[in-house]
Amino acid sequence: MAGMEGLGRVFNVVPSASGVHIPLDKASAVSFVTYEDDGSTILTLKESKDGQSEQNLAVITRLHKGPGVGGTWTLVEQAASNTFDLSDDATNDAVVLTVRGDQLSDGFNCVELTTDGGSCMAIIHDLVVQRAGELLAKSVV
Repeated sequence: MAGMEGLGRVFNVVPSASGVHIPLDKASAVSFVTYEDDGSTILTLKESKDGQSEQNLAVITRLHKGPGVGGTWTLVEQAASNTFDLSDDATNDAVVLTVRGDQLSDGFNCVELTTDGGSCMAIIHDLVVQRAGELLAKSVV
């Protein structure tokens, strides 16, 4: 696919993704990148069937946190949960969380991350079909 950029070949992006249902039927995974200037982010993860029948998705066991202005990422490991609370961290105000399609329950095809403030971007990656950015299918439900 000569001349193709990363968009459409490697990934797709939803720039404002908090509370948005991201389908994983055309990709293997989505990585959410969150940032809140005061670092008090609380993340909540859910799954749905085409944006309906939401339920908690308790698969947050590993993620990375780091300073929003760049710097060293720190691996965080926790017991499986559908939430992550960054409010007690004075240094780190950004989080990267990856959810794989195979982590969804049977019959569920969408994932939704909600933040209580700040920004949330979804990077949909490991695309099943590669195409030019302007030909990408709709990336939200």
